[in-house]
Amino acid sequence: MATPTNATTDGRSPIKFGTSGWRGLIADEFTFANVRLAVTAIAEHVKSKTNYPTILVGYDTRFYSEEFSQLAVEVLQHHGIRALLCETFTPTPAIAYEIQRTKLDAAVNFTASHNPAQYHGLKFSSADAGPALPEVTKDIEARSARLFAAGGVAPLGHHEKKKAEMVNLRAAYLKRVEELVRFDVLAKAKSKFVVDVLHGCGAGYLDKVLTDHGVGVEALRTNRDVLFDGTGPDVSEENLAPLRKAVVDSKAAAGLATDGDADRFGIVDRDGTWVAPNHVLALVYDYLVESRGWNLPAARSVATSELVDAAAKARGQKTYQTPVGFKYIGQLIREDKIAMGGEESAGLTMRGHVPEKDGIVACLLVAEMMAARGASIHEQVMALFKKLGREYWPVRENLHLTEEQKASAMEKSKTDASTLIGRKVGSVDRTDGAKFAFEDGTWMLMRLSGTEPLLRLYVEAESAAASAKLVEDATEWILKG
Repeated sequence: MATPTNATTDGRSPIKFGTSGWRGLIADEFTFANVRLAVTAIAEHVKSKTNYPTILVGYDTRFYSEEFSQLAVEVLQHHGIRALLCETFTPTPAIAYEIQRTKLDAAVNFTASHNPAQYHGLKFSSADAGPALPEVTKDIEARSARLFAAGGVAPLGHHEKKKAEMVNLRAAYLKRVEELVRFDVLAKAKSKFVVDVLHGCGAGYLDKVLTDHGVGVEALRTNRDVLFDGTGPDVSEENLAPLRKAVVDSKAAAGLATDGDADRFGIVDRDGTWVAPNHVLALVYDYLVESRGWNLPAARSVATSELVDAAAKARGQKTYQTPVGFKYIGQLIREDKIAMGGEESAGLTMRGHVPEKDGIVACLLVAEMMAARGASIHEQVMALFKKLGREYWPVRENLHLTEEQKASAMEKSKTDASTLIGRKVGSVDRTDGAKFAFEDGTWMLMRLSGTEPLLRLYVEAESAAASAKLVEDATEWILKG
């Protein structure tokens, strides 16, 4: 019997799914022993649903991605499952589309998305092509816990290893993208864009599809770098400094960026200004209703700007609010209930597409929207504010707290006080964490991150200055003993 490896401090299984898969530090929590454990539990789960399953295995550009993927294939084959292995680094949305297109039973995707270089991760997608729902991940966690309690999963013998069936998903995925995006509108505008893939999976996808349709492109950071310039493949304002410089220097229409597994987007306006994802979501929704004639609601997570709601209301539509986690928005896409769904953490998908975040399609829709409207992102945001009669300036602050501080903050979040940080509370929403809506139209939300060891604080007010003050007051309240 194998010896349990990398036990948690309380002796439970180390496999724990957050809002987007299982993630851990490489060589600490994310090890070969734990990958065997997780994939064995996945194999058991899938086989409990279907007799002869086929599972796709994909991976991003991180350290040891190929080795973890090969191990997954071997474990799946050992359990009598047909395993298809991506022959190279593959974006998460392309994996989701392949499940949908070829009716696969599931996919195991080795990626830690936007997390820093020292992390790796595993995303599991079910046959519906979206991120696995809680009932699925709980079953996988329970199975891994039983395996762990029994001593873990022993390494396979060399005689059991078979060659994997290799697949390349790029052509099929890009063909679908061509059906979703109006490249004729883009090509007519004769605009140039700078594409930054942050050493991730977007290379050869976003830059290629634009170039193939006659759009001028300058591509940055297309090579593999497992250290991601020492910062990580997050599409944050700080990380996109090279993109900002390239846009300004080349006088491009905009900068388009994707994160490590290309499921998140980053946008830099023509003057080099980083554009908040919240503003992008509202604009793209408004544009899709206008350009496609889709008179359908929008969807957003509880942490996302209420600008989305206002844009939908102006179009005579409602907005679905979900907990944080794209799996919930994915369900609405599958049911064809929305024109677009998005999260403030730069995730977006559109009607008729995958029930998963797609940073490539998001960037292309922004480019198409700029070409169609002949205006910068800032000009379009200001026009939307004017149309709605007020401004929305959301802010997210990541608070690095001790476990004691986090526990104290979450205890405070349970308050039902009528006044908080000098403001009257209008309502409290506990869909995910605690969201306090104040009577002056501002709001704040506090919740523990499901992907990183952080407390996330979200606020929104009618000006950047008012939002900054709200962050300051809320942080002081959270940290106060």
